Amino acid sequence: MIRQTSTPTDLSANLALDNKGLAELRQGARAGSADATKAAATQFEAMFVNMMLKSMRDATPSEGMLDNQQTKMFTTMLDQQTSQNIAKKGIGLADVLVRQLSKSTGIDPAASIGTDSDVPDGGFTRSMLDAARLQRSIEAAGGATSSSTTGATATAPSTSRHAHVRAFQDKLSSHADEASKATGIPAKFMLGQAALESGWGRREIKGADGTNSNNLFGIKAGSDWKGKTVDITTTEYVNGRAQRKVEKFRAYDSYADSFKDYAKLITSNPRYEKVLASAGDASAFAQGLQKAGYATDPNYASKLSAIIKKTLV
Repeated sequence: MIRQTSTPTDLSANLALDNKGLAELRQGARAGSADATKAAATQFEAMFVNMMLKSMRDATPSEGMLDNQQTKMFTTMLDQQTSQNIAKKGIGLADVLVRQLSKSTGIDPAASIGTDSDVPDGGFTRSMLDAARLQRSIEAAGGATSSSTTGATATAPSTSRHAHVRAFQDKLSSHADEASKATGIPAKFMLGQAALESGWGRREIKGADGTNSNNLFGIKAGSDWKGKTVDITTTEYVNGRAQRKVEKFRAYDSYADSFKDYAKLITSNPRYEKVLASAGDASAFAQGLQKAGYATDPNYASKLSAIIKKTLV
């Protein structure tokens, strides 16, 4: 039986990391093939789309009863194939890459991508601008962008705030300013952490009766806590694996009390001394919190740093 193989430009049948497909691309590149250039650019576009999907997955809470390692594995596989399908139709990134590569290789770009009146020489397509807007939406949701990604669509900070970001800042800025005076931590850093912990106020901790705990920082109630509490089911990471647990969290009468208690926790607990010492840098602050054990999410620092640097102003 003869096994039919796909051509390098037929990417819908292969995943982005298919070793056989990559070998075909290398062979075509050595031959200076225009089709190989197009295929390589499309593979890069697929990988870029997959990174955006991963960022959105990371920014979305996964707390359903059926969420486990197996479903995550199949979701990852689905996202990889979806990325391939999107890249085959194209968002414009591959076309721009082909144009840029063709300048250095001498390959006629028209042989691979045809004409596109919407693309100025060395510029961006309308689809690429749409991709940039999508990436900014990921960042606004608290997702982290890989530092190894290059290109304006991946690194350009948001030039305007989303409505929910403005509303969140307007509502809590005064409380953050007061806490900043007590801790020396920039108000922006604390607003970023409150945004990450509460999903910009959309996933606040509430009791069984729906009463808001006003707990913006996800602070648990230990044996030394004498105030009100609420019990909720939450996701904790143990040895890197997500587990569902029922935990007891502190409850406050107001958001102002939440910021005051957070300030007290950070300044009075010895394990956060290095966090206070690094309060002048967003990345160091976020890393310090994670190393001190503030949260069990292995991506906590990168998510927090992305919110502070790219979403808040």
